[in-house]
Amino acid sequence: MSNAQEYRSKALGALTNDIGVYALCDLDGQPIYVGQSVDGIRSRVRRHLTSARSDVIANRQIDVWEIAFVWAWPVMEKADVQPLEDAVFQHFDAEQPLMNGKSLSGPVGTLDWPEKQQVQVIEETDRLLRLDPAQRLPRQIQQYNLLVDYILTVKDAAHLKRSLEAHFQRLVKYHKTFL
Repeated sequence: MSNAQEYRSKALGALTNDIGVYALCDLDGQPIYVGQSVDGIRSRVRRHLTSARSDVIANRQIDVWEIAFVWAWPVMEKADVQPLEDAVFQHFDAEQPLMNGKSLSGPVGTLDWPEKQQVQVIEETDRLLRLDPAQRLPRQIQQYNLLVDYILTVKDAAHLKRSLEAHFQRLVKYHKTFL
């Protein structure tokens, strides 16, 4: 196991394994994907980060290389998970479109969010190196191309095109940083 894998594994060990909602956040600390887990947040996030049984990784919606932080909002009751996911998704998707693809639009009333747990899943030195536009822009262009190819050759679906649009908006930001 490489040092990076060891670091990620140890960091994930500190993440709650309660049920609840989580956000995968990029190198800038910006959420790019919001999900839920009714069988344990740590277990679900670990599957995302190792590409094991994770559709958003398999269909190229998310590049694991870009994920530096995980935020988690554990809850006590299973019935609280979906309303919280809807609220968290809508909040962060309004700031910057998420890579989820599907849009969560359940009713969001006045919902108190539980305390957020934050875990950094890559070493800070690696995160700072990856922020270099000369590394980040080509990597994200490649990820964009992978998603376009997936849409053209495997599945042409609205939720994937929504994710592609979110990628494009981020790509424009990276392009400007590169210049």
